[in-house]
Amino acid sequence: MTTPALLPLSGRRIPTLSPGASSFPHHRATLRLSEKFILLLILSAFITLCFGAFFFLPDNSKHKRFDLGLEDVLIPHIDSPKEGKHASGQVVIHGQGGHDEHRHREEEESLRDKIRADHERALQEAKEKLRKSREELQAEIQTEKNKVMEDLKKKDTGPKPLPPVPMPKVAGVSDGEPPEPDVKEKRDKIREMMKHAWDSYRQYGWGHNELKPLAKKGHSTNIFGNSQLGATIVDALDTLYIMGLHEEFRDGQEWIEQNLDFGVNAEVSVFEVNIRFIGGLLAAYYLSGQEVFKLKAVQLAEKLLPAFNTPTGIPWAMVNLKSGVGRNWGWASAGSSILAEFGTLHMEFVHLTYLTGNPAYYQKVMHIRKLLAKMDRPNGLYPNYLNPRTGRWGQHHTSVGGLGDSFYEYLLKAWLMSDKTDTEARKTYDDAIEAIERHLIRKSNGGLTFIGEWKNGHLERKMGHLACFAGGMFALGADGSPDDKAGHYLQLGAEIAHTCHESYDRTVLKLGPEAFKFDSGLEAVAVRQNEKYYILRPEVIETYWYMWRFTHDPKYRQWGWEAAQAIDKYCRVSGGFSGVKDVYSSNPTYDDVQQSFFLAETLKYLYLLFSSDDLMPLESWVFNTEAHPLPVLHLGNITLPGSEPAQR
Repeated sequence: MTTPALLPLSGRRIPTLSPGASSFPHHRATLRLSEKFILLLILSAFITLCFGAFFFLPDNSKHKRFDLGLEDVLIPHIDSPKEGKHASGQVVIHGQGGHDEHRHREEEESLRDKIRADHERALQEAKEKLRKSREELQAEIQTEKNKVMEDLKKKDTGPKPLPPVPMPKVAGVSDGEPPEPDVKEKRDKIREMMKHAWDSYRQYGWGHNELKPLAKKGHSTNIFGNSQLGATIVDALDTLYIMGLHEEFRDGQEWIEQNLDFGVNAEVSVFEVNIRFIGGLLAAYYLSGQEVFKLKAVQLAEKLLPAFNTPTGIPWAMVNLKSGVGRNWGWASAGSSILAEFGTLHMEFVHLTYLTGNPAYYQKVMHIRKLLAKMDRPNGLYPNYLNPRTGRWGQHHTSVGGLGDSFYEYLLKAWLMSDKTDTEARKTYDDAIEAIERHLIRKSNGGLTFIGEWKNGHLERKMGHLACFAGGMFALGADGSPDDKAGHYLQLGAEIAHTCHESYDRTVLKLGPEAFKFDSGLEAVAVRQNEKYYILRPEVIETYWYMWRFTHDPKYRQWGWEAAQAIDKYCRVSGGFSGVKDVYSSNPTYDDVQQSFFLAETLKYLYLLFSSDDLMPLESWVFNTEAHPLPVLHLGNITLPGSEPAQR
């Protein structure tokens, strides 16, 4: 494909000399031609200016004429008091035609006088401009510039300083060294894996959202639009801090201070940006006390608020950070929003209201909760799809895995984060889990407890890797369960952990598939080729960690170590860590993506699994669904702004 020739700014091609032509024309002829040319140029410039003033200076005549034309076309003619129809079907009232014509003539004459006066004034202004010297014109231009700058300064006074609020009590943000030498050795290995993942990203993908560890270059996906927002940096910050990798943490902080800009023209996932960026920035702020993280979190949150501008207040899945225009995923049930996306905002938005004093964040998420509370739920289950225009459920598909998972998690964690004062959230969680137990949780023929998916009135006996987080959720929510069911839910958590361990143990690589079935004699095994991949997911290890914290059964550390060894053996490459496409193959191919959540979640949960319980104690911290820890808000007598019933 040839590149078109460039034109000079005048829009004309520069003439080229033909070979052999003289470059130096006769001097006298040049002078005469130049004088005539200059005079002609001045005259033509003046004429052009005058005609330009005549034709292009703004006036209302064109608009008025257009209006008159519209009246003639659209407004019925008035001829007589009786209505009738022309052949064209236009309604006409007969009578008063002469009076109307006279009025139109007067209006046109008045318009001509106005146009004449406008043009005379424009010509006079043009003449005055031509009389002014170059210095006078430059001075006028500078005055106008200064006026515009002053107006801009008045409009943009910069972000308002955030109100001072007491820092929540934070505990156990560092150390956590285990007393057992063998456990310490394992923890050090996890730290070394984090260092390898971070250093590889630092070298090959710095500033990009994620890393392609084999190609050794940056990587991004559609959840971040076309922007380079350094997702891995923001996602990894709190893991670096907890592991004591403070030099790496400072590198990340410096990049955020100098480069993280949310004013980009990029369409991003509201859910993903909330859990990774706002969650990551808030966690980094609470751990380190560095104000820049809080300010950046608030800047981004303001960019997400337009996503809630829907008829129901249920937010769009995506929003353009620059324009504020929102929309939903094309594949989601007839333009629906997704339960796990609009239901996974509560933790971060409550903290935003706490830190800023702006009630909007709290009110937005409480409005969602109240709207859901009023809706009918088939069999007590929450479908995964809700239309933000109509407020009606989409396809009746319920899962505790993808599309549903973190909605239930955030109901429980809203209660925990409120220092167990948000009893409405706890009751909603308990009711939802009761319906899930009744309709979705089953035991296989081989005795494995699994969580299926409800689709159009029947149970699909398939469990996703994402649903494996629920073992940890059941254990976390055991204390405070109704009807003295704490022991029951701790046992249920243990059974889910066991099933998910089996899904790992029944593969060649000892890494779990994306989804696994429980029918046709196959149990905890993937059937379809497109469900056999492992993309460095954390959910199984997350459950191991919660079960370890609540039971201290050594098998959870053993299972976690098996997973860590498998990741290090089969996913580690010279440029970082990569997912694999088939966990049942002894010679797997790589997907060449180091996910940001691998640093945010998988390695963090492994590190905590081999740390003592006084590192990030669960009495003080609640982890968001991206494993970013947020402190419990011991509000006492403090009332969150806007915590009265939300009015949208």
